[in-house]
Amino acid sequence: MRKPLLLACGIACTALAVAGVVVPLLPTTPFLLLAAACFARSSQRLHGWLLTHALFGTLLSDWERLGAIRRRAKIIASVMMIGLVAYPLIALEFPIVLKIVAAGSVVAVLLFLWTRPEPPLG
Repeated sequence: MRKPLLLACGIACTALAVAGVVVPLLPTTPFLLLAAACFARSSQRLHGWLLTHALFGTLLSDWERLGAIRRRAKIIASVMMIGLVAYPLIALEFPIVLKIVAAGSVVAVLLFLWTRPEPPLG
């Protein structure tokens, strides 16, 4: 029962990750990481497919092996997060408490992101 459930979860997470590429505010990376974890425990074929994927494979392999994130990915993620939260925080009117929570959330994610090691070059 466990393997089919993990396989279904992996497929659903992969579908959500693909949707996250085009749907604003739907994250891609967490769903890909969860899909890889589910496939590692349910389908070696699908797990291998994710790890050798042309776009995501290297990033997922770095994370699985080393818990590492490449500098380029950190920079892109940082710019996107700051860019997406800056406009609403500056230009829109809503309670200051919500602005603090939104800014604090972004800062927490950025701290986590930038404290992850970077994989060795090569």
